[in-house]
Amino acid sequence: MDPVANPYAPGAGQRPPELAGRDEELSDFGIMLDRLSAGRAERGIVLTGLRGVGKTVLLEDLRSMAEQRRWVAAFVEAGDARPFRTLAAGALTASLRVASWRHRSSARLRRALGVFKSFSLQGSPDGAIAVGIEVDRVFGRADSGNLELDLCELMTDLGEAAAELGTGVLLAVDELQALARSDIAAILAAAHQASRQRLPVAIAGAGLPNLPALLMEVKTYSERLFSYRQVGTLGPGDAAGALGRPAEKLGVAWQPAAVERVVGDSGGYPYFLQLFGKAAWDFAPGPNTIGAEDAAVGVLWARRDLNANFYGTRWQRATPAQRAYLSTMAAETGDADGAVSTGRIAARLGKSHSGLGPCRDQLIRKGLIYAPGRGLVAFTVPGMGAFVNSLSS
Repeated sequence: MDPVANPYAPGAGQRPPELAGRDEELSDFGIMLDRLSAGRAERGIVLTGLRGVGKTVLLEDLRSMAEQRRWVAAFVEAGDARPFRTLAAGALTASLRVASWRHRSSARLRRALGVFKSFSLQGSPDGAIAVGIEVDRVFGRADSGNLELDLCELMTDLGEAAAELGTGVLLAVDELQALARSDIAAILAAAHQASRQRLPVAIAGAGLPNLPALLMEVKTYSERLFSYRQVGTLGPGDAAGALGRPAEKLGVAWQPAAVERVVGDSGGYPYFLQLFGKAAWDFAPGPNTIGAEDAAVGVLWARRDLNANFYGTRWQRATPAQRAYLSTMAAETGDADGAVSTGRIAARLGKSHSGLGPCRDQLIRKGLIYAPGRGLVAFTVPGMGAFVNSLSS
């Protein structure tokens, strides 16, 4: 098959050619935006799931839907070493430039832009972030240096301007659990204030499965601020559609046995579906059929790629002590994915629970594991335990 025409996209945050099984989430996004535009109360949305299930893609789709409605829309990827104020200001700038041009005559928007300039100057005193927004800063608003207060004031002023103009404001934050708690507190406070004032401001986030518990630890009212949606694996029908429909559009058919092989081996995990599908396409001689043998060879090759570049790179990031921790986790779960008691890990390693705390925390910060509950840890990607076990077999 022609590798240039290969439709599958196994990249980080890349939208697959067929976004199968996510119609409900996309419908909910549209309803949320439309209700806020109409001045009705609505909660934000938080997407949770393991890495590679498509949370980032869905969050990007939400931003696209907001932009189509001519909202001010910003997408922030947390985990950057820069302060959240700087990330948020940078993400808002381009959309605010468009809004300033589109609504040049709005005095309320000009004032809100002046508040944004004050907010951004706290993170970039040289004014580099707000280049292209030609307004004077508003002193005494969103410039206290306290992010929680400043973000509340900024989103309030932007929301009031948006309400007057019949639009809205979206702040979407990916990898939300990677932020400092003070940054998360600021986001939650801004969402809470905008909600109380019935402003067309939407806050959306995405992160690992433990994100809801983390948000509630930071602000207890966060359970009422958001609709929490778990993004997981695809069912057999949706997984088959994710494989078959992109190929059909190019005149290529998957044989049923080939679909069954890839869907079964992937477990419906979206990233694996794209990777296995891409490999099967590349190995199939064609001209217009992907058979069971092509799928088998593709899966075999893709698994080697996973071991070297998906699991292997994560393993290489761990120190010897951290690898011992990961190996113990894997030994506890076998080749299945699941949570492990930190007490059992400590017992296996012959160390105290508190003594292993720093190692656990470092692995969480590296994104290799997460805490699904008190006293529990789990791998952030499916199959990591089986990979670690294979290293000692």
